[in-house]
Amino acid sequence: MEKRIVLFLGLSFAVLLGHAALMRWIYGPPRPVAQQQAQQLAEGGDGSTALDAATEREGLDAGNAASDNADDAAALAADQTGSDRSGDESEPAASADTADAIEAMTTGKKSAGEAPSEGEPGDIAAGDATAANAVAEDSTASGEDAEGIQHGEAEQLEEAEPQTRYLTLGSADPDSPYRMLVVLTSHGAAVEAIELNSPRFRDLEFRGGYLGYLLPIDNPDGPGTRLRVVGPGTPAAEAGLRAGDVVLQLDDEPVENTAALISRLDRTRPGQQVRLTIERDGQQQTVTARLARKPLNVIQPEADAPPSLRLTLARLDEAEFEPSDENDDEVREIAGVALQDANWEVVEANTEQVVFRRLARRGKIEVIKRYRLEPTPEAAEDATAPAYHLDVTIELRNRDKAPHRVAYALDGPNGLPTEGWWYASKISRSWGGVGLRDVAIGQFDGNYVNDTLFSCQKVADGETFTPNPDLTLAYIGVDAQYFSAILIPQKEDLAEVWFDDYRALRVTPPPEPSKKRLTNTSCRLVSTTQTLEPSGPALVHRYRFFTGPKRPKLLAQYGLDELVYYGWFGWVSRPMLSVLHFFHSYLTFGNYGLAIILLTVVVRSAMFPLSRKQALNAQKMQELQPELKRIAEKYKKDMEKRTKAQQELFRKHNYNPLGGCLLMFFQLPIFIGLYRSLMVDVELRQAPLLSEAIRWCSNLAAPDMLWDWSGVMPGMVIGWLGPYLNVLPLVTVGLFLWQQKMFMPPATDEQTQMQQQMMKFMMLFMGILFFKVASGLCLYFIASSIWGIAERKILPRTTPGTQSGAAAGTSPAKTSVGAAAKAIVGNNGSKGSPAPRKKLKGRR
Repeated sequence: MEKRIVLFLGLSFAVLLGHAALMRWIYGPPRPVAQQQAQQLAEGGDGSTALDAATEREGLDAGNAASDNADDAAALAADQTGSDRSGDESEPAASADTADAIEAMTTGKKSAGEAPSEGEPGDIAAGDATAANAVAEDSTASGEDAEGIQHGEAEQLEEAEPQTRYLTLGSADPDSPYRMLVVLTSHGAAVEAIELNSPRFRDLEFRGGYLGYLLPIDNPDGPGTRLRVVGPGTPAAEAGLRAGDVVLQLDDEPVENTAALISRLDRTRPGQQVRLTIERDGQQQTVTARLARKPLNVIQPEADAPPSLRLTLARLDEAEFEPSDENDDEVREIAGVALQDANWEVVEANTEQVVFRRLARRGKIEVIKRYRLEPTPEAAEDATAPAYHLDVTIELRNRDKAPHRVAYALDGPNGLPTEGWWYASKISRSWGGVGLRDVAIGQFDGNYVNDTLFSCQKVADGETFTPNPDLTLAYIGVDAQYFSAILIPQKEDLAEVWFDDYRALRVTPPPEPSKKRLTNTSCRLVSTTQTLEPSGPALVHRYRFFTGPKRPKLLAQYGLDELVYYGWFGWVSRPMLSVLHFFHSYLTFGNYGLAIILLTVVVRSAMFPLSRKQALNAQKMQELQPELKRIAEKYKKDMEKRTKAQQELFRKHNYNPLGGCLLMFFQLPIFIGLYRSLMVDVELRQAPLLSEAIRWCSNLAAPDMLWDWSGVMPGMVIGWLGPYLNVLPLVTVGLFLWQQKMFMPPATDEQTQMQQQMMKFMMLFMGILFFKVASGLCLYFIASSIWGIAERKILPRTTPGTQSGAAAGTSPAKTSVGAAAKAIVGNNGSKGSPAPRKKLKGRR
C-alpha cells in the first residue's frame, strides 16, 4: 500500500515537472517579477517613462484648463508672477548641493503643453509675460473676470507653468541624524518616495546592487539615461553623481536607455564596485560607485498611481469638488483650482524643510504646504526614538477683499510594500479578513482611541468606511504587515473636530479577484468648512506623518500602539517575544535562529513533567492493547459493558486516556503565539539563520526559499505552494513521520492499521499546509521534534504492574496483564469465553 502511494506521488511529480519543462521549451522562460516591476516603473505604455507620461498629462490638463476658461489662465498668470518672485527670494536658502540638483533637473520629453527649462530658447518674452501678469493682477484686485485674454495668450500663459522639480529631505546614510530619505515632487506638492536607511530594513525581494533612488528617464538628446534625483547618502551621491547627469556606460557595457540601466543593475550584487561613464555639461567623465543593498521603500510610486499627500480644495464658497468615484482617488477639481495635477512653486528648499506654494481661483486663495524633517541626533543610539516622521503643515490664506468659505481635501499615503505577498498574513480585531495594505483608522470616543482596520479587500469590492459622527478622528493611514504610514492630526484636544469626512480609497483600478489583498489603498480627509476673512488669520492644520516600522515601543510614542495586534493569544506572544529578544541580545550573539532553538529548549524543559507523563501513558497504552482487543471481542454487541470493562482496566493500571492530549493542549497556545510573533514582530523580519549574503533562510519570518522553481513549475503549483521550494517544512514533516513510526504501537487489527495509514496521510497533508510557514516556526518544530525523540529514547521503558510483578519474581507485563484480564473477566459473573483463555495461556 505504502509503495503504491509513494510510486503514485513520484509519477505525479514527474508529470508536473515534464509539463513545466515542455511549456518552458515552447514559450521560453518567464520574465522575473522584479524585472517586470522595474520595467513597468521605468516605462509608460508607449515606451516613455511613467513619470514622463504623468508630466505630459499634467501639461495637457493645464492646457485644456487654460484654453477652456480664461479665468483659469489669468489665475495661472498671477500664480506664475508670485512663483518667479518668491523663487528668486528663496533660492539662496537652499544648500549648494540642492541648488545644483534643482538647476540640473529635467522632466524628460517635452509635451505640447509643457514649458521648456529655464534659460532654454523658447521662454516667454519678457514683455508678453509682464503684460499677462499685469492683466491677472488687475483682475484679482478688482474682482472682475479676465475675459479680455484671448486663446493664444492663454497658451502662452500655460507655457509659463513651472516645471516639475524633485527635492530631497534627510539622508540615506544610516550614520546621519535622519532615519529616512524623503523624495518630494512639485507635481501636486506631494511625497514621491520615502526610504528607510537603517541596515535592519532592506528590501527583501530585490537582491541586485543598489545605486540610489534616481528616477532615470531616457535622454531626449541621444543615447543614455538622465538622472532626476540623487539623494544624499546614496551610493550615487557618494560617487559624485548629480541630478541631471546622463549615464552612458556601466563598466564596459553601453547604457542605451533607462531599461538598459535597470537591466545592468539587476545583474550586479551589493558591495560590487562599478564604473559609470557619465555626461555632465557636455563633458564625459568616469566615476566609481560601490553598490549597496537596496533599502526598504515605505512609500514608492506604483504604475498609474499618483504621489502621496496630494491636496485640493473640497469647497470654495458654493462650489464643491466632485470625486469621479466615491471609492477612487481621482477627483474633478473645482474650476480654477488646479492643485492636484499642477506644479507648485518651491518657496524654500534645504535638507530639513521644503515649502510649496500655489494660488487658486484667480489668486483668491493662497495654499501653502510645508514638509519638515527634524534631525534626531539621539536616534543613532536609540532604535525606538521618535525619528520616523515628517511634520506636514497646510495653510489656506485669503488674498481677496471678500470673505470666502473654504475646505480642503487631503489624500493620504499609498504604495506601501507588499513584500511576501505569497506567504504573508495579517490578523484583524474583527471577524473579517484583512489584506496587506489596509486602512487603519483611530477614533476618539472621549476616553479611549478605538482602532479600526478596514480591509483593502473591502475597498477593492467597493465598500466604504462610514465615520461615526459621535467620534473624532485621532489618526488615519495605511497599515502593512511590518510598516505603516499614518497621518496624525496635531490637535490640542483629541475631541476637537477638524473633519467633515474621512474615508478609505482605492488608488488604482480594482485588481483581479486573486489579488484583492494587494489592493493599493489610501485615505482621504475632508476638512470642515471655515470662513476666511480678508487679511484675517489663515486656516492652519498640522500633521505628524509617521512612516516607519511597527515596533511597539516606537509606536507607543506616536499613540499608535494599537497597530500591533497578536490576536487572541497575545498573552502568550508578548512574553515569548520578551524571552526571545533577551536570548538574542545576551546569549546567542545576535542570532535569532539560535534564540528560537534556545526558546524551544526552555519551553520543552518547562513541559518535561507533562511530556514524561505522556510518554509513560503511551507505553502503558501499548502494553494494554492486547487486553483492549480481547475486551472488544468479548463485548462486541454490548457497548455499555465494553466501556465499563475498559474503564476498569484503565483504573487498574492508573492509565489516563486523555493524558496524551494534555501536552498538545498546552503546546497549542505556544505554537499559535510563536506563529503570531513571527508574523507581527518586525525584529524577526530580515533576521537570518546563517547570513543575509545567501538567500536560504535569510528571513526567519518567511519561508526558507531554497530554490526558485517558478521557471519550471506550472502556475497552479506556484499558486498553491509559492514560487520557491522550501526544505524546512519537508524536514519538519519527515521528523513527524519518523516520530510516529518509532513510537506508535503496531497495529493489532485492520481498523487500527487503517487509522495509522490515515495519520500518515494527514502528516503529508500537513506538509502542504505548512509549506509556506515561516522558517523560524519550522525551526521551532524541528528542534521540538528532536527533543521529543531524544526524550522518549532516554526515558526508561516501564510496563504496567511493575511493582507487583517484581514482588512475585515474574515478568511484570505478563503477571499484571494476566491478572487484569482475570479480574475483568471474573467481575462480570460469567466463566467467560474459552478462546481468550486459550490465547492467554498460549502466550504464557
